[in-house]
Amino acid sequence: MKKLILFTALLAPFFAAPTWANSLTGPQKNAVRSAQQYLSVQGFSRDGLIEQLSSGYGDGYSSSDATAAVNSMSVDWSEQAVKSAKQYLMIQGFSCNGLIEQLSSSYGDRYTQSQATYGAIQAGAC
Repeated sequence: MKKLILFTALLAPFFAAPTWANSLTGPQKNAVRSAQQYLSVQGFSRDGLIEQLSSGYGDGYSSSDATAAVNSMSVDWSEQAVKSAKQYLMIQGFSCNGLIEQLSSSYGDRYTQSQATYGAIQAGAC
């Protein structure tokens, strides 16, 4: 019996639900899974990811569920900006200022100015 308890105690952290899973509703947990899938494919800003999750053209989660899901995640948004910047540069050329504008514009990716600048510099546009 002691071996089973010890075995269970040692493996519990590997099979325990993430801490965010205990405080989120079912739809919010699903939105987290959707968000993780999106982030594995391309770069997103925080606002862009929430929009993608809540848009009728995207996943259709409620805005509050999408926001709660994204807020529960640990994402380096500056690194996401680098990822987005590199993706843009693979498709076409951009000046430094043009790429920063694309990344930070409300009509573009909606990164913060500092995230967009970091992304453009790290991607080699500046």
